[in-house]
Parts: sequence; structure tokens; C-alpha cells
Amino acid sequence: MTEPRSNPPLPLRPRIDEPTGTPTVGHEWDGIEELDTPMPRWWLWTFYACCVFALGYAILYPAIPLLNSATPGLLGWSSHQDLAEATAREGVRQAPGRLAIARMPIERLPQDAVLMRAAVEGGRSAFKVHCVQCHGSGAAGSKGYANLNDDDWLWGGDIAAIHTTLVNGIRQPGNDETRISQMPAFGRDAILTPKEIDDVVSHVRRIAGTQKLDAASVRGATLYAANCAVCHGDGGKGRRELGAPNLTDSITLYGGDRDSLTHTIVNARNGVMPAWGERLDKVTVTMLAAYVHSLGGGEVLATPEGVILPVAAPEVTAGAAILRK
Repeated sequence: MTEPRSNPPLPLRPRIDEPTGTPTVGHEWDGIEELDTPMPRWWLWTFYACCVFALGYAILYPAIPLLNSATPGLLGWSSHQDLAEATAREGVRQAPGRLAIARMPIERLPQDAVLMRAAVEGGRSAFKVHCVQCHGSGAAGSKGYANLNDDDWLWGGDIAAIHTTLVNGIRQPGNDETRISQMPAFGRDAILTPKEIDDVVSHVRRIAGTQKLDAASVRGATLYAANCAVCHGDGGKGRRELGAPNLTDSITLYGGDRDSLTHTIVNARNGVMPAWGERLDKVTVTMLAAYVHSLGGGEVLATPEGVILPVAAPEVTAGAAILRK
């Protein structure tokens, strides 16, 4: 038995609907007829105005896509040109300050409050473009990416050391001046047994204050002295000239729990950072150094006795004076 089919709409002659006085469109479906209600006048005029505006816009501005470009429009306006002009104007406005920063020795930059403030603000903008992908928008980092807000540094936290790290990167191939440290993979290369690694982990956690003294940490202290102290120091304070971290605080790059420390000792870690001196202009790198230094962990540059810092070029004074206006 087949399902009964619905009847198709029957053609009817348009008629006037008595309750509304509106003509029908001339068809009916299951007794339902559709009214041919006209659009409101205001809606029609708005529609016509939009059509006129769209036609005028397509004639005056770039609008119709072509194979490799678009129609130029009679006004010759271009968003690319508009952006280039705005960028050029901003470049002219910033030129005196950028010139002053470029000619100021990095060691003396913190001594000039005006230039330092300008550099920090410029670095803040550059950081949002180039650095947040790894270090986060607040520079707090994450596992494997350094927190730049604390005072724990691998290679030094004064502005000159930060600048050197930014310029040359970390483990940057082809850069002879790059920051590099190489920790042995004690487990993967069978330098220590799994039991010995477990003892070393216990010792590291003890000197970091996250574990109490026990037999394993005592055994680990002996292993540490024989295998780790050469880089991290006898007391585990680290050695910045080698990029060896301080193991006595609770700040860790890859985690201070037992599993994370075990993985680090077994396989070693080899984090990288681009050599920004090869990617960004000199002034932008200096601004980034100033911004990172300002985040809270920046250290005062220690000047050995008898060493005289470079003197700023005379042009720096003129650039700084413009910034002070």
C-alpha cells in the first residue's frame, strides 16, 4: 500500500483577501493562500540607496577581483599605500628616539631614564610580536620556556648580558657567539644507572628544599660531586659562564618534580632561541633587552674596578632632548 501523495498547489486567480484587503499571489496549498504584501516604502528606498552606494563604491575604490589584483578605482586609493604612508609617518616621528637609542651604549642605557623608558615601550610592542609565542603575553613562560619576570638567569640578568643572549640566541646553528651549554644525557648514554640517577634526583630535590635528607640523597650527593659539580658548582648554585642553572632554588625550566628531573638527567635538555640579531634591526633588539630587563628580574650591570663604560655619542643627547619635549 503506497503513501498518499500531497496535492500540489492549485493555481488560482489572484483575489483580494477580505480581512486585510491585500491581494493573494494566486496559489493555494491545503487551503492556505499566500498574501502578496508589498514591502514597506522605507525598506525599498534603503535597498535602492544601498545599490547606488555599492555601484559607486565599486567604481571609485578597488573592488572587483581580477586574476592578480583588483580594479584600481577612479580615486586610486589603496589600503597598502595607506598603510605604507602611515608607517612612514610613524617612522619619521620615532626617528630621533631610535637614533638616540642606537647610539647609546647598551651598558649606559639604564642611566638615561627618558631613553630607557622609550626603549622599554618599544620593546613591549616588539615582544608582543616576536616573543609571546614562547614566553607568553605576560612573559611568565611555561615548561621549557623561561619565566622572564623572576631573577633567575642562566647567562646573566644585567642589560648587557640579556642583550648578548638576544643578539646571538641559544644554540643557534651557524652563530659562533650563540649561548650554548651541553649537559650529558646521563641515562641515555649509560653514564649512570637508573638507580644512580634516582639518587641524584633525590640529592637535587634536597638542596632545592623540596625533599628531606634521606639515604638516597646522601648517595646522590657523592654522585653529584663526581658528575655534576663541575658545571653546577659544589653547592649547586650554578655557573653562569657555562649556562648551568642554580639547583638550590625552586625555579626550574622543565619542572622540579621527580619525573621531570629524572627525564632531564636521563636525556638532557636542548632548548633553543633564535638569534634575534640576525632577524631584527639593532634598535629593536636593544629595545627588547630593555623591556626584558624592566620586567622585575633585571640586574644592575657589575663593572669591574678600573673598567670605564663606553661614553654615549654626542648625538644621543640631542635625540634624548627631543624625547623629553
